[in-house]
Amino acid sequence: MASKSDKELIYMPGSGNGAAQSEGSESVPALDDLKPREIVAELDKYIVGQAAAKRAVAVALRNRVRRQKLPPEVAEDILPKNILMIGPTGVGKTEIARRLARLAGCPFVKVEASKYTEVGYVGRDVESMVRDLVETSIDMVREEKLDEVAERAEHAAEERVLDLLLPPSPPSPQDGGQAEAAQREQFQRTREKLRAQLREGKLDQRMVDLEVRERAMPAFEIVSNQGVEEMDINLKDMLSGFFGQQKKKRKMSVADAFEYLIQEEENRLIDMDQVTRVAVDRAEQMGIIFVDEIDKIAGRESGHGPDVSREGVQRDILPIIEGTTVNTRYGMIRTDHILFIAAGAFHVTKPSDLIPELQGRLPIRVELTSLGEADFVRILTEPKNALIKQYISLLETEGVKLTFTEDAIQALARFATNVNEQTENIGARRLHTILEKVLDKLSFEAPDLKKKNVKVDAGYVNEQLSDIVKNQDLSRYIL
Repeated sequence: MASKSDKELIYMPGSGNGAAQSEGSESVPALDDLKPREIVAELDKYIVGQAAAKRAVAVALRNRVRRQKLPPEVAEDILPKNILMIGPTGVGKTEIARRLARLAGCPFVKVEASKYTEVGYVGRDVESMVRDLVETSIDMVREEKLDEVAERAEHAAEERVLDLLLPPSPPSPQDGGQAEAAQREQFQRTREKLRAQLREGKLDQRMVDLEVRERAMPAFEIVSNQGVEEMDINLKDMLSGFFGQQKKKRKMSVADAFEYLIQEEENRLIDMDQVTRVAVDRAEQMGIIFVDEIDKIAGRESGHGPDVSREGVQRDILPIIEGTTVNTRYGMIRTDHILFIAAGAFHVTKPSDLIPELQGRLPIRVELTSLGEADFVRILTEPKNALIKQYISLLETEGVKLTFTEDAIQALARFATNVNEQTENIGARRLHTILEKVLDKLSFEAPDLKKKNVKVDAGYVNEQLSDIVKNQDLSRYIL
């Protein structure tokens, strides 16, 4: 599988602008029923502000739904309107794209443009972003299929565990059919007793001998111009059949054997060919690739220096955004209808520094505004998984009941705003650092506290942070 170090799968919850919330059991309308206004309303639950960006992605998502309702010959010519988000770090660019993908149930990957190099240089091949998207789509569809077969797999695994605990006895040639029927009835009664004990967890620690499959294959990698990740995968696939799978008896607890057999039954019940077909189609028609730090590969005016591959990376990315076919382990993937959302701070460069062809493929421009003190107050309190709520839940596990006063929240927001202004503006991510510093002593001493009701007010916040904020040199390193 391709390296995950420089991509972010949809399953990994992110901080974005610090305003994300967990879905919980809250129901969301079907995508077909969501109007652009309702899409924005859903995003409002997770992200504070940035109305223009939310409107742009809502329209892009709604256009996908509209396209699916058109005749195939018309839909084929309607390409997605890719988006360029412009704004400083920590204001919600990534979170908007991720939440949009999650809302739509789309395969989503986040990649960083600065990690890629043009052909001929050492680094990641730009086509690997499409391979990452397909891998994500495969994982999504496989998880859906696992949910469908979970009950059947568990039932089959349970029967196999019972066979290990109580192997069926061969029929006795003596005493005729009546004795054989009585023997079967006795066997069935014993088996049902074991089933009840198994479901109650009473047999979890009993040891059984289970035949497991082991793939005997040496680990290796080969580097080629195709990319190390793809070459590694393809060779392993080819040689796995040559080396084969060996079976070996292993002694393990009933609990471990049950888990192993569930996975084995799930793999047996899932048709991976069908999973691949569905996943490839979903990646092609509904995939979203978020290209972050695109400003890092923009050429600077009158720029000179050794970074000669910057424009080359843009030219390599261009055909993927325009629409091309990319070779993956699952076959050729068309990129014509993948939605690309690019983002960058553009502090040193500007969007017009991108090559004209690439600018033309990112027709929708939205500018995200910097976050202020009022926004930080909302981010700390409004979302379901707001930072303050996270710390309250964490310390609750130690029996500590933590409360924040309104003036404490205002103080936290004010400190975050001041530090962003005096040092580097990292948006809402500054709140993570501020809160961690404020609650550092309390988090350390929480297990030993005799007084379990703790109130954090503005005085406590000022006491923990005032000395650091006064010393700007120190705050650069600590906050």
